[in-house]
Amino acid sequence: MANCTNVYIVLNDAEKVAVGTICVVIAPFGLLVNVLVLVVIVSSGNLRRHPSYQFMGSLALADTIACCCFTITFLDFHLFKTDNSFQRTKYLLKLSGVTIAFTGSVGSLLLMAVDRYHAIYKATTYKVQLTRKKALLGIVALWSVAAFISFLPLMGWSCQTCLSCSKSHLFPYVDRYYLAFYTCLMLVALVLILVAYALIMWWAHQYEANMNADHPGLARMRIDIHLAKTFSCIILMLLVCWLPVLSFMMTDVVTKELSKPQKRAFAFCSTLCLLNSGINPLLYTLRCRELRAALKSLVGSLRRCKGCSSSAIN
Repeated sequence: MANCTNVYIVLNDAEKVAVGTICVVIAPFGLLVNVLVLVVIVSSGNLRRHPSYQFMGSLALADTIACCCFTITFLDFHLFKTDNSFQRTKYLLKLSGVTIAFTGSVGSLLLMAVDRYHAIYKATTYKVQLTRKKALLGIVALWSVAAFISFLPLMGWSCQTCLSCSKSHLFPYVDRYYLAFYTCLMLVALVLILVAYALIMWWAHQYEANMNADHPGLARMRIDIHLAKTFSCIILMLLVCWLPVLSFMMTDVVTKELSKPQKRAFAFCSTLCLLNSGINPLLYTLRCRELRAALKSLVGSLRRCKGCSSSAIN
């Protein structure tokens, strides 16, 4: 165990300051915005009964957990770890918290993509097929699967020492076969999300072209403005934030050793996942007209309550 620190802790002092600053800047912002989204959805009767907003609430919950668990675990690992603190069970428990948060986040994105896909392709039966009960069952199933997958290392699918021959070079005690399984699972989820949004954009393009046959230029303009901005940002952020990390994880699986520069690059790329959790509310929720209206209503209610309290005191 004495060499664990030399194998996994590769950042120098300047790099530690850099990643620490990145986390300290991103995490509070992401936590604040995601908690705000959760409060707005829970406080609005109309929103919390709608399946689409239940999925958004699931995403906000996952990203809230990610902002907390990832930041604490990441900073502890790269800034404060010592040989004596490399305890297997404690480390795997912290890693499971991070894993369940990011699995829940990507899984919620997948549920939202599937929800939007059915809303477009099966618009006439959408409200009948996707009820509030089914949406809640889907969310419970997602988090159950995420928890099961995340705690597999603690349940035995891991290495007994951080220097085992089948270990990951990025995560202590993590078996490379488990890392391959998890990486493939995340890649499949990302591909399904991208396919769903690509089909939505294709269908919307066809629909607009048919509805505006006499004004094709107007149809193209609507596609560019309304859909391209949202879906292009979604796809771009998914690729930018997740592909670098998943690429390093897959490289760890297929190669015998990773160099220290590669491990340093992975540490910085990992902060992109935290960035994704902070940006998700801006892309998926606060762009929604209904949620913005609910937010304004909540703020108005709080102002009225504050005004009533001030009047009572006077």
